[in-house]
Amino acid sequence: MERSFKTEVAALSMGAGEEFHGEGILAVTKALLQSGVSYIGGYQGAPVSHLIDVLGDARELLDDLGIYFEPSASEAGAAAMLGASIHYPVRGAVTWKSTVGTNVASDALSNLASAGVLGGALIILGEDYGDGSSIIQERTHAFAMKSQIWLLDPRPDLPSIVKAVEQGFELSEASQTPVMLQLRIRACHVHGRFHCKDNVAPEISTRHGIEVPRFDYAKVNLPPSTYEHERQKVEQRWPAAVRYIQEAGLNEVFEGEEESVGLIVTGGLYNGVIRALQLLGLADAFGRSRIAIYVLNVVYPLVSQEVIDFCKSRREVLVVEEGQPNYIEDAIAAILRKDGQATHLHGKGILPVSGEYTGEVLLNAMARFLEAAQPRSLDLAPVRAASGSLALGRELSAQAIGVPVPNRPPGFCVGCPERPVFAAIKLMQERMGQVHVSADIGCHTFGTLPPFNVGSTVLGYGLGLASSSGVAPLMQRRTLSIMGDGGFWHNGFTSGVVNAVFNQHDSVLVILRNGYTSATGAQAIPSSPSQPATGPNALDIEAALRGVGVRWIRSVPSYQVDDMLQVLQEAMTTQEPGLKVVLADGECQLERQRRLKPQVARKLQQGERVLRTRFGIDDTVCTGDHSCIRLSGCPALTVKDNPSALRKDPVATVSESCVGCGLCGENAHAATLCPSFYKAEIVQNPGWWDRVVDRMRRSIIQRLAGKASPVQEFSA
Repeated sequence: MERSFKTEVAALSMGAGEEFHGEGILAVTKALLQSGVSYIGGYQGAPVSHLIDVLGDARELLDDLGIYFEPSASEAGAAAMLGASIHYPVRGAVTWKSTVGTNVASDALSNLASAGVLGGALIILGEDYGDGSSIIQERTHAFAMKSQIWLLDPRPDLPSIVKAVEQGFELSEASQTPVMLQLRIRACHVHGRFHCKDNVAPEISTRHGIEVPRFDYAKVNLPPSTYEHERQKVEQRWPAAVRYIQEAGLNEVFEGEEESVGLIVTGGLYNGVIRALQLLGLADAFGRSRIAIYVLNVVYPLVSQEVIDFCKSRREVLVVEEGQPNYIEDAIAAILRKDGQATHLHGKGILPVSGEYTGEVLLNAMARFLEAAQPRSLDLAPVRAASGSLALGRELSAQAIGVPVPNRPPGFCVGCPERPVFAAIKLMQERMGQVHVSADIGCHTFGTLPPFNVGSTVLGYGLGLASSSGVAPLMQRRTLSIMGDGGFWHNGFTSGVVNAVFNQHDSVLVILRNGYTSATGAQAIPSSPSQPATGPNALDIEAALRGVGVRWIRSVPSYQVDDMLQVLQEAMTTQEPGLKVVLADGECQLERQRRLKPQVARKLQQGERVLRTRFGIDDTVCTGDHSCIRLSGCPALTVKDNPSALRKDPVATVSESCVGCGLCGENAHAATLCPSFYKAEIVQNPGWWDRVVDRMRRSIIQRLAGKASPVQEFSA
C-alpha cells in the first residue's frame, strides 16, 4: 500500500471518554466500529483509498469484533454486498471513488434503493472533484436523486464526520433507504480530535451468524413489487427521512448579527466559506460568523421547512453549491417560490458556474454578494479592502515571476515499468506508421501525455480493449489496446478479453502487469505477487487468458525495450488471426522501493554488503541532441550546462533520483542513440575482494589514461 497505518490503528481500540487524534479516514473507521457495523467492503480509489488500507491494517481488531471485511474486486461487487441489509437487521458499509465508481455500481445500487433496506446501509464516497481530481468532473448528487438515495455532505471536521457516519446508519434504518456519505480530499485527510465511544460488536457477525435465512417476494425487484417500491419511496421513505433529519438536527444553523442576509452552504464547503469570511473580517478565529449560515450536512433530500424558516426573515441569500447542474439552488428556488417567499436568491453568477470553489473563489464571491446585497448593519469598506488586497497580491506575484507558471500534468514515476513499454510503442510507430491506440484508466493513462502521446481514447477502467471493438474493423491495420492488471480483473477480462475472443477480433492487447492497483497506492489485486492478503490464492492472468481461448500470448520484461519492440512488431504483423496479448512484466517501482528500502537499511545497519546500480551520462560523449529525453521522459533524466568551453548546448545528465531501472540505456540501445550512457555499481560496506578489484581497476584505468596520480582507495 502507499502508506501503512499499523501504528495508527491502535487508536481504533479507544473507548468511551478517550480523545482520538488523527486523520479523517481514521475517524471514519472509528465511527464505523462505534456504529456496530457487521460487514465492510470497498474498492480503492482516491481520495478514499486509505480507508481500504486502514481496514486492511485493522483486520485483527475487525476479527475480534466479528466484522467481515472484503477488498472487493470492483465497485459493483462492493455495492452488491449491501444486499445483506435488505432482509436482515445488519449494518453494512462500502466505499469507493465517485462518480466513476458509482457508475460501475449503478446496477446494484438501483436495485438496492428499490427494494429498500432493513439494516443500515452506508456508502462512503470519495467525492473527487476540482483541481485535485483525477476523473471526469461530475457529481454524485444526480445519482442520489435518480435512485432516491439520501446524500450526506458533512462539515470537514472530525466530530462532524463521525456524527455523519453514526447518524447515516440511523437515517438509513429510519427510512429503510441506503445512504451515501461523500468526502472530499481535504475531508479525508484533515486532522483533528473527537471524543470516542466504545466500539460495538454487532449482534449478527462472523462470530454469531444468521440461523434462519429469510425470503420475502415483496423485496424482489420484479413487477408488481417494483411498483410498490416506487410508492413506498415517495409516500413512506421520503417523509421518514425528512422527519429524522429534522428531529436529529443533521443540518445546522449558525446565527449571525446581520439579519438581512444569509448563506446556505453545503457541508463540505463550510470550512472554505468560513475562511473567506475570516479574511473579509466577517468571522473570528473560532468560526463565529457575523452572517447567518445554514449548513446542509444533508444535501439530499432537502428539508423544505428548514429552508423556509431560514429564508423568510432574510432579504438576500447566497447558495454556495459547487459544480453543475444547480440541483440545490434550483430546488431551494422552487421551495421558496411555492411558499410565496420574496427572498432574493443568489448562486451561480455570483459564484463560477464550474470548477472547484477554492479559497480565492469563495472570498471574491462573498465580496461580490455583499456588494450586491448591501446588508444594513455591515460596513463594507473592510470587505472591499480585503478583496482588493488579494487582487493586488496576485498582480504583484505575476510581476515578480515574470512568466506564466507552466502546467504540471501528472506523469510516470521515476523508474516506472510502464514508461519503457510506451517508449517501445513509440519506436514501433516510428517504424511501422501510426497505430490507433485505445488507452485505459490507471497509471498507464499518462502514456497519452508527452513525450509519448500514445492513446486516442479513454472510455473507462479496464475498457481499453472493449473500446477498440468499434474502430478496429474500420482500420486498415490492427489496433492496439492498453490495459493494466488492475483493470483486467476489475472489468477488462469480461468486457474486453471475453468479448474480443467471442467476436473473433483481430487486434493487439498490451497488459501492463505491475502487480498492484498502483495509481491508488499499490493495493492488492487478485494477481498481486507479494501481498500477504493474497497468499497462495493469487490468480494467474495468463491462465485466465488461455482459459477463454486466447492462443497468442507473449510475456516480456517491461524494461527490455528492444525485446518489447520486436514482440510488438510481431503482434502487429503476424498472420495468425484472433486476439494477440503482450504481457509486460515489471513490478511497480514505487512498491518495489518501499519493499527493498527497509531491507537495504537493515543490511547496512548490520554491516552487510549492499550493491546498488546507478546510471550516468559521459559529458564528453553527450552531443546535446536530447533524443534520449524525448523518448523516455524520465524525471531523473534532465539537462545541465555543458562543461566544455567549446560547446554551448546543454548536455543530458542523470539526477540523484535515479533508481537504476536502466531504461535510459535500454532506449539508447533500442533506438540506436548515442553511447554516452554508462552503468555504475556502487558497493556499500565493501569486502576485501571489492577493495582489491577496485584498486586493480583504478590502476589499469590510470595507466591507460597515461596518468601518474596515486590510486585512491575505494570507499562508500
